[in-house]
Amino acid sequence: MTAEAVVIALAGLVVAAAVLFAGARVASILARGRRDATIQHLQGMFGPAMQAVQDDPRRFLVWYPVAEASRRLYPEACAQLDAVTGSRFPFSPRQLDEAHAQWTAEWLAWERAHDGEYTLRTAALQEELTRAGEATTPLGRARMGALEREKLERYQQRYQDYIRTARALQALQTLKES
Repeated sequence: MTAEAVVIALAGLVVAAAVLFAGARVASILARGRRDATIQHLQGMFGPAMQAVQDDPRRFLVWYPVAEASRRLYPEACAQLDAVTGSRFPFSPRQLDEAHAQWTAEWLAWERAHDGEYTLRTAALQEELTRAGEATTPLGRARMGALEREKLERYQQRYQDYIRTARALQALQTLKES
């Protein structure tokens, strides 16, 4: 092999190495750009969701499965967000626990308010019927019975909603532990 052929071969190797290096560099830049775009997309999508679940714990029932699907689709981007935020992005196990506690606290507050409202309405109706001399008449008893049924129906409707949501939040807690 002549010296000229060796130089051409070496030059070809240098050019090939340069092309491979440049290609790898471009691929790395493109991959980083896609990852950064994915991170920005996840932040944009889940930023409002994080506020929504704080405002209404029932929204966890919609957003948590979406977040888990996103974590499976984009594990690298989510791992980076986890590292930066210091917890599981976008919803930490603590936030799920807090949502369940908030839902229960809201139920208890509603239950107390409901009881207070109907205690007041019952007393007002009893006083009205007593003043009119209708407390023991069939109409008076029917009006008191109707008020009691209304109270019970509202309670049962709200309780069903509470139980359905509480169970669904508990199921999410079970999912996060497995």
